[in-house]
Amino acid sequence: MRFLLRSEQQRDCAARPALCIIGASDVRLWSLPTDERLELQFARAGVSAGIDESAIAQMTGTLLLVRADAAIDQPLIAALIDCPNLVLLGERDGERIPLAAHVPAGDAPLALELLRGKQPKRIPSHLRICAPSQLGLAFWEKLRKREVPYALIMNERNRRNVEWRSFMGTYKGATDIVTKRLWPIPAFHATRALAALRVSPNLVTVLAGVLVLASFLLFLEGQYVLGLAAAWLMTFLDTVDGKLARTTLTSSKWGDVLDHGLDLIHPPFWYVAWGLGLSALGFQWTAPMLWSVLAVILAGYVLQRLMEGFSIKWLGLEIHIWRPIDTRFREITARRNPNLILLTLATIFGRPDLGLLAVAAWIMICLLLHGIQLAQAIIAKSRRGSLTSWMHEAGSSP
Repeated sequence: MRFLLRSEQQRDCAARPALCIIGASDVRLWSLPTDERLELQFARAGVSAGIDESAIAQMTGTLLLVRADAAIDQPLIAALIDCPNLVLLGERDGERIPLAAHVPAGDAPLALELLRGKQPKRIPSHLRICAPSQLGLAFWEKLRKREVPYALIMNERNRRNVEWRSFMGTYKGATDIVTKRLWPIPAFHATRALAALRVSPNLVTVLAGVLVLASFLLFLEGQYVLGLAAAWLMTFLDTVDGKLARTTLTSSKWGDVLDHGLDLIHPPFWYVAWGLGLSALGFQWTAPMLWSVLAVILAGYVLQRLMEGFSIKWLGLEIHIWRPIDTRFREITARRNPNLILLTLATIFGRPDLGLLAVAAWIMICLLLHGIQLAQAIIAKSRRGSLTSWMHEAGSSP
């Protein structure tokens, strides 16, 4: 597939670059041919005008030239568009190779030589030849991580490794211990299988929603083992749907709202159903005790979310990425997956009632720690004027 530049679009080339995919590739990344994937990536970044190689000599303005066998992280697509006079280096078998360029039309023949593996006699001083790690991290700030985005040359030998790299690149830098430590490998294989079948991420999200309801009803009846099985499967699909959307470039605003809305709303209902289901197993809590525990859990849940929102709105920073200790604390803080661990352990030992008490206690402890965390951040901002994430202070993964 190629985007053909129409004659009326040529007048716009001075204002925006046109895209040209160089060469051909039959390698697929997440079930998409790499050249089609690149065109889709650039279109999502606002560059939908494309030309064939034969039209380069007639072009004016600036051009984006990209090898057809390139695999480029989405943040680098935006960086490449925003950086004229740039030749981007990619990696293959430990070797750095020119993989893409954003150049004036007059420099296109020279850039083509570089992308085809030739060595021009002279490279103009105004052209920057950079690896991703040399571009700076300003364009990487929103993803809550330290790792450098990838730019790789693809072939059939390294396809699996490239898919793994791109898959892991979709993870946030701060998340819970289950999502970060347990789910990646099985979620990778599930995402590959679903991508091959062209399954919609929204369909996975809807299935996760069905499991949310199933877990709620099972907890309500005191069927904790089956309810936990459905709940853990839901958390797995909650990881898979986002990864599937990002790796296949099918994310949408509606899908994002559906996914995050489901994440935000369902945990309190699970805790209430868990508490109400205790009587089915003979745990005779008085109504005041039950609703006192649930009130602590629900209030703590809401307050923690409000604290996180306050941090983003007024401190300009996600509180979990401020310092290394904050990121480590995010792995175990009293959110859904760590709380499910407590409920699961209690169920294994035959005391689901103690599981609910443990969740209430852990939420209150985390609420206190979040309060201290937030107070420290407010003081630090008042002294420094702004807060900077530790993830942006270095260009490599910890």
